[in-house]
Amino acid sequence: MADGGNTAADLGAWICFEDEAGQGLRPPKGTTWGRRGRTPVVRLTSRGTHRISLAALLAVKPGEPPRLIYRAHAYRGRKDEKKGFDEGDYIRLLDTAHQQLGGPIIVVWDNLNTHRSARMRRYLAARDWLTVFHLPTHAPELNPVEGVWSHLKRSLANLTKHTIDQLMRLIKTRLKRIQHRPALLTGLLAHTHLPIGNPNY
Repeated sequence: MADGGNTAADLGAWICFEDEAGQGLRPPKGTTWGRRGRTPVVRLTSRGTHRISLAALLAVKPGEPPRLIYRAHAYRGRKDEKKGFDEGDYIRLLDTAHQQLGGPIIVVWDNLNTHRSARMRRYLAARDWLTVFHLPTHAPELNPVEGVWSHLKRSLANLTKHTIDQLMRLIKTRLKRIQHRPALLTGLLAHTHLPIGNPNY
């Protein structure tokens, strides 16, 4: 990351941490209040394969507020329907980030097979504004987007949605709230203890 930091300073680039997550109709477990002696019961729908895939970038640059850019994909269990993100989806996310951030990007992500595929390498080679670094294996604590997912799933605990479209609307609402909390994003970045500079907010 020291080399990435030097590269970012030299290029005037944004450092963008990327990660993926998923959520089905069964909500994460959480604590809640209830009447003494009566355990709260949450009724839910758990259709097996329906799922939302998420991919997000947390972008940081000294002197700028941190930014969160995300994409969501709903899988409804239909025949021949794409279950999650492929290389093209990740590249569209990076292209969108480049347009919104208005400058070079250094992407820091994990060693997912899709991130290292031949198709992805061709995509990356065609973008001279993009530099890629891979995180060490089994080091989620170095990626602040993991904190975004943790914060999101805590907010979904014990909330029941009966359709994938209802869940999608709720997730987007929660992520938009996170987007508008730069202090939270800064805290997630600080939690990694990486020397990436202090964004202003």
